[in-house]
Amino acid sequence: MPSKKINVKGLKVVIFTKNESDYISLTDIARYKDADRSDYLIQNWLRNRDTIEFLGLWEKINNPQFKSIEFDGFKQSAGLNSFSLTPQRWVITTGAIGIFSRKGRCGGTYAHKDIAFEFATWISAEFKLFLIKEFQRLKEEENERLVTGWDTKRLLTKINYRIHTDAIKENIIPPNLSQHAQNMIYANEADVLNVALFGMTAADWRAKNPKLDGNIRDYSDVAQLVCLANLENLNAEFIRAGLPQGERLVKLNASAINQMKSLAANHSVDKLSRK
Repeated sequence: MPSKKINVKGLKVVIFTKNESDYISLTDIARYKDADRSDYLIQNWLRNRDTIEFLGLWEKINNPQFKSIEFDGFKQSAGLNSFSLTPQRWVITTGAIGIFSRKGRCGGTYAHKDIAFEFATWISAEFKLFLIKEFQRLKEEENERLVTGWDTKRLLTKINYRIHTDAIKENIIPPNLSQHAQNMIYANEADVLNVALFGMTAADWRAKNPKLDGNIRDYSDVAQLVCLANLENLNAEFIRAGLPQGERLVKLNASAINQMKSLAANHSVDKLSRK
């Protein structure tokens, strides 16, 4: 599941795309009210009768496998002092799909955006409005990228990067090297391309843009992505030819300058951007 992050009133909120639907972190939303008791806040929200009725209605509309009989049991108990409910119990008992829990990196409780906005209302009406605004901004950016073909060009650089990494693996990485050491070599060679084209390493870019998620390539324009794809192939050939890194960097930088000049003057790039 690909993830994205938005910044809502200084708080990072993670969004996962699952089955072509967006699921927003309830854990992150709850942290706006109390960073140390996010799980408690979610469970407290789940105890409410209005919450149970809303979740049940959402599931009935969107989930043919939803267990209505089990849901009725929760509905009857909701609001009682003795009633408690966790996201995991809700999912396991009713077969709900609107909420799920995730462990590890970006772990926490996630809910479909319809449900997440409802939870945000319970946390803070002000926070909900800012959450919706930032979510809409994210979707507009994604739609614009699809219209311009940016994602296609970004995918091209990822495909070509396999050619690049294969050349590194076959010609630079010694046998029996640890995975950590291998990753360092791959990252170092990726920065050769970054410096040749952008004039900075990935770490330099992150230091200059601490509030942005992703990496330098995620914020490249179409011309830069076309150039980067070309540089990946070119560097792979240089590596196979046995050229030292310093010499490769000089050649790649010269090629990048020439390519960007040509691309800037080439109206076909504008057509490519509109596809």
